[in-house]
Amino acid sequence: MAIRSFLILFLLFFLSSLHPILSLYEDQVGLMDWHEQYIGKVKQAVFHTHKTGRKRVVVSTEENVIASLDLRHGEIFWRHVLGPTDVIDGIDVALGKYVITLSSGGSVLRAWNLPDGQMVWESTLQGPKHSKSLLLVPTNLKIEKDNVVLVFSYGRLNAVSCTDGEVLWKKDFEAESLEVQQVIQCPSSDLVYIVGFAASSQFEMYQIDASNGELLKHESAAFSGGFLGEVSLVSSETIVALDSTGSILLTISFRNGKISFQQIPISNLVEDSLGPAVIIPSSVTGIFAIKMNAITMFIRVMGEGKLEVVEKTNHETSVSDALPISEGQQAFALIQHAGSEIHLTVKLAHDWDGNLLKESIKMDQQRGLVHRVFINNYIRTDRSYGFRVLIVMEDHSLLLLQQGAIVWSREDGLASIIDVTTSELPVEKDGVSVAKVEHNLFEWLKGHMLKLKGTLMLASPEDIAAIQSMRLKGSEKSKMTRDHNGFRKLLIALTKAGKLFALHTGDGHIVWSHLLQSLHKSEACQHPIGLNLYQWQVPHHHAMDENPSVLVVSKCGPSSDISGVLSFVDTYTGKELGSLTLVHSIVQVIPLPYTDSTEQRLHLLIDADKHAHLYPKTPEAIDIFQHEFSNIYWYSVEDDNGIIKGHVLKSKCTGEVADEFCFDTRELWSIVFPSESEMIIASVTRKSNEVVHTQSKVIADQDVMYKYISRNLLFVATVAPKASGKIGCVTPEESWLVVYLIDTVTGRILHRVTHHGSQGPVHAVFSENWVVYHYFNLRAHRYEMSVIEIYDQSRADNKDVWKLVLGKHNLTSPISSYSQPEVITKSQSYFFTHSLKAIAVTSTAKGITSKQLLIGTVGDQVLALDKRFLDPRRSVNPTQAEKEEGIIPLTDSLPIIPQSYVTHSLKVEGLRGVITVPAKLESTTLVFAYGVDLFFTQLAPSRTYDSLTEDFSYALLLITIVALVAAIFVTWILSEKKELQEKWR
Repeated sequence: MAIRSFLILFLLFFLSSLHPILSLYEDQVGLMDWHEQYIGKVKQAVFHTHKTGRKRVVVSTEENVIASLDLRHGEIFWRHVLGPTDVIDGIDVALGKYVITLSSGGSVLRAWNLPDGQMVWESTLQGPKHSKSLLLVPTNLKIEKDNVVLVFSYGRLNAVSCTDGEVLWKKDFEAESLEVQQVIQCPSSDLVYIVGFAASSQFEMYQIDASNGELLKHESAAFSGGFLGEVSLVSSETIVALDSTGSILLTISFRNGKISFQQIPISNLVEDSLGPAVIIPSSVTGIFAIKMNAITMFIRVMGEGKLEVVEKTNHETSVSDALPISEGQQAFALIQHAGSEIHLTVKLAHDWDGNLLKESIKMDQQRGLVHRVFINNYIRTDRSYGFRVLIVMEDHSLLLLQQGAIVWSREDGLASIIDVTTSELPVEKDGVSVAKVEHNLFEWLKGHMLKLKGTLMLASPEDIAAIQSMRLKGSEKSKMTRDHNGFRKLLIALTKAGKLFALHTGDGHIVWSHLLQSLHKSEACQHPIGLNLYQWQVPHHHAMDENPSVLVVSKCGPSSDISGVLSFVDTYTGKELGSLTLVHSIVQVIPLPYTDSTEQRLHLLIDADKHAHLYPKTPEAIDIFQHEFSNIYWYSVEDDNGIIKGHVLKSKCTGEVADEFCFDTRELWSIVFPSESEMIIASVTRKSNEVVHTQSKVIADQDVMYKYISRNLLFVATVAPKASGKIGCVTPEESWLVVYLIDTVTGRILHRVTHHGSQGPVHAVFSENWVVYHYFNLRAHRYEMSVIEIYDQSRADNKDVWKLVLGKHNLTSPISSYSQPEVITKSQSYFFTHSLKAIAVTSTAKGITSKQLLIGTVGDQVLALDKRFLDPRRSVNPTQAEKEEGIIPLTDSLPIIPQSYVTHSLKVEGLRGVITVPAKLESTTLVFAYGVDLFFTQLAPSRTYDSLTEDFSYALLLITIVALVAAIFVTWILSEKKELQEKWR
C-alpha cells in the first residue's frame, strides 16, 4: 500500500511538471526552421558615406523594395516592401537625412528617415494625363528657406517641400503628345529645363523658374527624321538622341533657350556600321555611349556639337553615372568583361586617356554579365581618392568591389523565385561521413547535464547559448547526405534571372548555383523566359549510380507560339547535362506517370498547334508510350475565352513537324462559359503525387462513407464579368461566384454551386476528396472560406462484414470515368479574417497524418489551420458520438490562433507561394514559403507521435528511472520492517 501511494504521488508530481506547448523555447530557435531576407535586383542606388553615422547605400529594386544596406558587410539596416503594384520610379537622398522615393507611376511621393527607415511623410500627386515619372532633388534650391524636391508625373511638374511633403507649386504641360525625357537643373541658378519630344518629330524645351513655377520660355523645333528611345544628358544644356532609324546621332543644344540640332550619321564615325544603334543611359559630362549589336562605342561631344569616338570595344561593357569628386570634376566607372575576369576602370569625364583607377577582379562566371554599375568615392589616408563600386549582375546578385577585391556579395536573385521542386541527397556510404561529429563520453554527459539544467530552468544565459550551439552542431542537419527521417533534402529553385539554386533544407545554405546557358540571351533566343521545373530523373536504390536531375522548361519570348527550350540539370552538382532548342512552342507540359529503365520520367509537351511531343526521344520511351496510348487524357483552360477543353491523342503527326515522337490530338469535349455571365478566374486540381491512406471515412454512428478519389477532378471558379475587378467595384446584386467540380476525362460536371453577392480573387487547394476555396462576400463585407467534400455512393453498400469476408464487395473493382458516378457532396462556408496570397495543404509520406491548411496571409505570414475547422459536418450542438469523433462545434468564423503561425513572429515579405514536401517520418511535413524572403520549417500536424524530439532529455529519463527504482527499493524495505513489527506485536 505504501509503495502504491508513493508511486502515485511521484507520478503526479512528475506529470504536473510537463506542460504541452505550441510555441518554441528560446534555445530552440533556428533548429527546425530558417529565414533568409533578400531585396531583389537593384535598379537604383544612392550612397551615403558621411563621416558621421554609418556608411550605407540606399537602393530600390525590381521587387519594389527600398532598403538601406551596410557598406561594410552588405547586411540590411532596414527595408520596406511596397507591394506588387507600387513600382518604384525614382529614389534619392535629401538634406542628408531623408530618403525620397517616387512610386506608383509618379502618383506617390514619400520621405523616409535615413537612419531607421521610418516614414516621415507621404504625398499623393495627380495631373491631367499619364506620362513618364521623373524625380529630381536639386542642390541649393530653396523656396522661402524650404528645400524642395521636383517631381514630373502625370503631365505636371510639382515642387514639394522636403520637410512636410506639401506641394508648394505645380505647373501643367497639357500638350497631348508631349513625352518628357529629362528634368534638368541649371547649375548655380534657379532655372529648370523640361525637355522632351512631341508627335515623335518635335523637340520641346520649357524653361521654368524653380522658385515659383513660372514659365519663362518655351521653344520647339522640328526634326523630320523623328526621335528614337532614350536620350543621354552630356551637359546641363545639351542632350544626345538618335533618329527614328537608329542610324543618325543628334546633338541637341538649348543654350540660353535657343534650340539647335547637329546631326552626324553613325557611318561617319565608324567604318563598318553594324545596324541600328541604342544609347546606353548615362549622365557623364561630355561623354556618352552607344551600342550596336556586340560593339560598344564611347563618344566625346566637343564644341559646336562635333563628335569624336574615343573608344570602341567588342567586350560587354557597363558604365556608371557621373560622380562629382571636386569642383568641376566628375568621375565615372567602366566595367568590361574578359573571360573569367572583369576590368574596372575609373576615369575623369574630361580626361579619357587618364585613369584614376584600373583593376582586374576574378568573377564567378555563374554570375553572368554586369548589368548596372554605381560608383562612390572616399579619401585615403594619403589624401588621394579611393573608389568603391557597387555592381548588379545578370543573375540579380549584388557585389561591392573595393581595392581589387569583392568585399561582400548578396544572392538577391532568390527574391524572384519562379518555381521550386525538391531532390533527395546522396545516400551516406559506410565508413564515410561528410560532416563527421564525434563526441566522447564526457562531452555526451556534459551535454545532457546542460539539457537537464535547462529543463529545470536552472540554466544561465551562457548555458542556454551553449545548449543551442551544441544542438546546432549535434543535429547534423547540414550534412550532405540523406537522413533516415527524410528531413535533409535539396530545394531546387528557378529564378527570374534564369539561374538555378540548390538550397539545403537544414540551414538554407546554397549548395550550388548555376546560370543556365539555355536561358542566356542569344541570337537564337532573344528574350528567354523560365517557366517551370519538373522531376526528370529520380533514381531509386536499384540505380543509385545515376544522379537525379530536373527538367527546366523555358521559351524564347512572351508569345505563346514562340519556340521552347529544355534544359537538364544534375541536382547533386548543378551541372547542365544538356539543352534542347525546340522547333515547336510549349503551351502545356504534362508529366506522365511512366518511367523508363533509367528512371527518366516521360513528359508530353503540347504546342500552340495542338500537337503533342514526347520526351525523352528514345525508342524505349516510345514503346512505353504506345502501350499506354489510349489511357492518356488531359485538359486545357482558356481563361480569356472562357473555355475548358478535354483532349486525347489521335495519331502520329503529318506534315512539316512529323517525326515518330510527335502526335496529333483531337478535342474530346469542351465546356463554354457564356461570356456575358461568367468569367474564369481560378482553376486547381490535385497534386499528381499525393498519397491517400484510405478511401473510407468512419463517421460518428459507426457508419462508413467512401471518399470519391480521382486524379481527374478539376475545380473551376467563375465570376460575373463586372465583378472581375477589385473588391467593391460592383454591388452584391451584380456579382456572383460559381464553382464547379469537373471530371476532366469526360467533361461531366459533378457539382456546381453559386455564391450570390460574392467575388474574387479566389484561392483554392484540392486534396483527396475535398476542396477549400477563399473569396470575398460583398453582402457580409467579409472574406469567406468554403469547403466541398465529395463522396462515392456506389460503394455505400460495402458495410456488410460478410461481403468483405467472402470477397463480394466492390472495393477493388476498377473505376471508369465513363461510368455514371453516384456521388454526394457536403459543403459549408465560414467567415475568415484575412485576405490571402497563397494556400497549400500539408502532405505526408503515407497520408495517415491529419491535414492542415497552410494559409499565406496578406500580412506575409503562414498560418496553419486544422482541416477539422473546415469539416462540413460541423453542427452547433454535436452529439456525444460526434464529439468523440473530433467534430468541433459550429461557429460562423474560423479561429485565428496566434500560436498556429508557422512563421512565428517572422514575415516572408512579398509572399508568393507555399509548398509542402513529405518527409520519410509520417508525422512530419516540410514547409517552404517563398517571396522576397525565404522561410523553411518542419511541421507536425498531429504532433511527433512516431519519434522523440531532438531536445528529449535522456538524462532526465535516466534519473527518473533510477529514482523510481530507488523509491521502490526503499519503500519495499520500509514495508518489510513494518510487517515484521506488526507480527511481533
